[in-house]
Formats: sequence, C-alpha cells, structure tokens
Amino acid sequence: MRKFVTEKGLVLPLDRANVDTDYIIPKQFLKSIKRTGFGKNLFDEARYLDKGLPDQECTGRPLNPDFVANQPRYKGASILLARENFGCGSSREHAPWALDDYGIRCIIAPSYADIFFNNCVKNGILLIVLDEKIVDQMFRETEATPGYTLSVDLAAQTLTKSDGSVIKFDVETSRKHILLNGLDDIGLTMQHADAIKTFEQQHQLKAPWLFG
Repeated sequence: MRKFVTEKGLVLPLDRANVDTDYIIPKQFLKSIKRTGFGKNLFDEARYLDKGLPDQECTGRPLNPDFVANQPRYKGASILLARENFGCGSSREHAPWALDDYGIRCIIAPSYADIFFNNCVKNGILLIVLDEKIVDQMFRETEATPGYTLSVDLAAQTLTKSDGSVIKFDVETSRKHILLNGLDDIGLTMQHADAIKTFEQQHQLKAPWLFG
C-alpha cells in the first residue's frame, strides 16, 4: 500500500455525525473486491439525485447541488473533516477503498468506529483524532475560507494551518510505523522473513517426518 508521510491538501467539511459505512459506500456497490473504482460512488446517496447501480457510468448522473462535495470550491480535496463516530455501522472494507479511490488521504474527527479505524490504517489512510472544540473551529475556518488547506506531517505528528499555526496530534506507535512504511499485513509479516525461514529450517531438522 502507499506510504503516508506528509500531505498538504484542500479540506472537505462533512458536517454530519455518526456517518456509517453504508452512507460512505452503499451496499449495492459491494460486489467487487478490486479495491479500485469505488471513488465515483463515495457518498453516493447524498452525492447524486438518482439511485446508483453497480457498474453504472456516473458521468451525466444528476448531482445533488446541496451536497458539500459537489461544491466547486472543494474539488480535489484530500483531507476530510468529519464529526464524531465516523465510520460506524458494518465493517465493510469497501468504505476506506472508496475514500482512497476518491483521493482522501487523511480524515480528521473527534472519534471513529474501531473497525473502520483499523481498516483505514490497513489501506494507507491516516485518521487523526482531535478534541471536538478544535474540530468545531476547523469547520468554521473551512467554511469561511475558500481554498482552506492543511499540511499534515505524520513523522512530526503535526497539522499546520494556512496561517502557520500548528496542532499536535497523537498516533499509536504501531500504526505510525505501518503508515510511514506503507506496510499492509503481508508487508508486516515479511519484515520477519529471515526469522521465519530460520524457524522453518530448524523445525524441519527437529521434526523431519512432518516434511515427507
């Protein structure tokens, strides 16, 4: 998976609490396990005025003018600002796949559903937890400032605003290591490839009858 080291991006404010994974990517789009191609259906039920169907071409579908992601000022956003309990509901991994395919590299919210949080880390998306008051202030700043951007530095664990002010954030050491090095579960295992090989060789000597 892609490493996450730094990201400077436009902020998309999704001012809604308890956004569940069906809202992120509706159930009818879960038929593929390719990990790509889901970005066009991110927030499908809110984003479009018609009902989305699997394998449907989205070009030409009627857009909901009231949905925040359809506003031109947020086109190309790579940082999502959200409210509490983001990613609740079912454990579908398609949710981070859709966010990643759309271009979201980092999410900022007061809290997340646990399974969604882990799924995002395993797909290279950084989730930042900040106090609700700080998130409130960011929503106000984003909505009041067209082109509002943030710079994220994972190694330093900092968010830098356009005015130069810096916010520190916490991240679990193991998750930080995974993201900085772009390691999925297989990648983590392969870091111990030499030890695994040594164990297999020793085990074969100790119990040759198990190896034919």
